[in-house]
Amino acid sequence: MAKIGYARVSTKGQNDDSQVDELTAYGVDKLFVDHGVSGKHASRPELDKALAYLRPGDVFVITRMSRAMRSLKHMIELAEDLAARGIDLVVIKQRIDTTSPQGRLTFHLLASIDEFQRELIVEGTVEGLAAARARGRVGGRKRSLSASQLQHARDLYADGKHPVADIAHLFGVSRQTIYRALEPDAVTSPAPKA
Repeated sequence: MAKIGYARVSTKGQNDDSQVDELTAYGVDKLFVDHGVSGKHASRPELDKALAYLRPGDVFVITRMSRAMRSLKHMIELAEDLAARGIDLVVIKQRIDTTSPQGRLTFHLLASIDEFQRELIVEGTVEGLAAARARGRVGGRKRSLSASQLQHARDLYADGKHPVADIAHLFGVSRQTIYRALEPDAVTSPAPKA
């Protein structure tokens, strides 16, 4: 079993000594450090190397969740991936240690809270959409063509004298909008190009 540490500093001038000291004191066997990489960026080459280096039975050690994860959701996904690979996670500052039953409990509580928040958001969205529909409002983008414009476009297309590009220009929409508007009439081939 190896303890693999990871540290990240956001700016070039920022010092990684405190993270390195904490990870060394924890007893990591190998350390990967990203310098000048912001937490919001997905690309962290040393994190990728550390994750690739880990083997079943190893422990991935970080000082804070924010050092390796962009969000709680990302942390949960990462921890689930590590668990599936047989790798434990230790977050020193937040006292998360999946090598122990208490640590796994703490982690699962955080994961449950995150899932609960996601479900509340979905529930609120569904209720909001239902309330809007009850008031006659429907979500989505406003239609590009009114019913009368749609009929006029279909009539122009049907007479065969107007290419789709001209019809689109007349209504100030894209050719694709006209093709979509004509779909209910089972138009299978485009009109001649202008």
